[in-house]
Amino acid sequence: MCADNSRMSYPQGSPEQSASALTLSCLESTISFKDEDGHLHISSCPLVDGIAEPPHEPPRYGGVTAIEDATASLAGPTSSPPDTDVDFPEGGLEAWLVVLGSFCAITAVFGLSNTAAVFESYLAENQLSDCTPFQIGWVFSLNLFLVFFVGIQVGPVFDRYGPRALVMGGSMLSCLSLFLFSLSTNYDQIILTYSVMGGLGGALLNTPSYGCIAHFFNRRRGLATGIATTSGGIGGVVFPLLLQYLLPRLGFSWSVRVLALILVALAVPANLFIKARLSPPVRCGSGTGRFASVWPDFRIFRDARFALASVGIIFMECGLFVPLTYIVSYAAAHGQDATASCLLLSYLNAGSVLGRVLPGHLADKLGRFNVIIGTISLCAVSVLALWVPAGDSRPLLLAYAVVFGFASGSNLGLIPVCLGQLCDPREYGRVLSTAMMVASIGTLGSVPIGGALLQTGPAETGWTALMVFSGLCYGVALLCYASARVLAVGWHPRTKF
Repeated sequence: MCADNSRMSYPQGSPEQSASALTLSCLESTISFKDEDGHLHISSCPLVDGIAEPPHEPPRYGGVTAIEDATASLAGPTSSPPDTDVDFPEGGLEAWLVVLGSFCAITAVFGLSNTAAVFESYLAENQLSDCTPFQIGWVFSLNLFLVFFVGIQVGPVFDRYGPRALVMGGSMLSCLSLFLFSLSTNYDQIILTYSVMGGLGGALLNTPSYGCIAHFFNRRRGLATGIATTSGGIGGVVFPLLLQYLLPRLGFSWSVRVLALILVALAVPANLFIKARLSPPVRCGSGTGRFASVWPDFRIFRDARFALASVGIIFMECGLFVPLTYIVSYAAAHGQDATASCLLLSYLNAGSVLGRVLPGHLADKLGRFNVIIGTISLCAVSVLALWVPAGDSRPLLLAYAVVFGFASGSNLGLIPVCLGQLCDPREYGRVLSTAMMVASIGTLGSVPIGGALLQTGPAETGWTALMVFSGLCYGVALLCYASARVLAVGWHPRTKF
């Protein structure tokens, strides 16, 4: 910035003195302005910076060396180094209330998605009994696809205008979708209510829930995000057990309405506590300061690290949502009764609660990419070494559910903090939503692909193909994240990144 306004000495009243004063005055007028609310913003103008400051080294991200900077440069709005001139509370009542609000909002999105296996099993035997597994798979994959894909526009809007209207609209759509879902009796109605309306509501809630945490935490962001995302696991424990109790007693319609009322209650703290703290990023151009655009910017994919991490998300989501959707049906097909099958999903989600907090805390200590590489590896091993040979063995199924739940619990929690390590926190919403838009490709195709694999041959052959598909997806995700880390800090395993 132009903090040092020193001037060269000229004779009093000389033309040189007048020109110098006029030039500096004009330059200074381009770098400060007030917005409509009267807040003063300072815009970094390259011309002024070149006069007032000596040359400085290029920005760095979490230990990136000069050689590695050359292999992965970002052109565009995320090129400024993260956390520059930005202070973070790292705690306090207001910050932790934001985490609580995010906890409630994420429950409405991923607490329900982690209950998909119960809905899939029930719908396949009732309303959608005449549909193939491939067709039923689209119900759940379309919901998740919209949660992530529509976020491409939600993120920039969050960065520019804040979360208030987004969270309110998302809460209303999510609650309304469940009320209408409870009345649905055929495939088209279920697609429109649960998949489309629920997916749009989830999209409006998802990015603000993660983005607001990045406004209050940096050093402890992994822990704070992990705590907020435990809601997905807790919802995945409570909702299946609640449905198991309610469905035989109240029937489908009123059971789903009870879930809708729970979402109404969760919407209150979500709307009260989710808030933004940082001012929108400001650009300097044409002599005037202006806010960044609300439109997505795909130039961030010029960073090879970011591109690899985004592709890794595609395969990570493919590997994750196949077990989450089909684990109950798998258990039922291998001799487990309805109660034991639903409990298996609850065990998986219970493991994910610890898997969201502990890896998040370790990520702040050991490096975010380092920890996610370890948890992805454990996901692949648990699928291929425990689920594939499990068959009708209840002990192996329980071991798989707990281990995979713990390992996969970090998937949704560590993705945002890994991406946040590559961007300015004031543009966190734009970067996260762009990456999750890419991930929506995986969520759209994963569950239908799993359903199609079930029809490839005899029953056991289909299940084996589905499980191997999940394990291989995690293998590709591991390769992507390991490659992104190597581009950033090299091969040394002890480097924190």
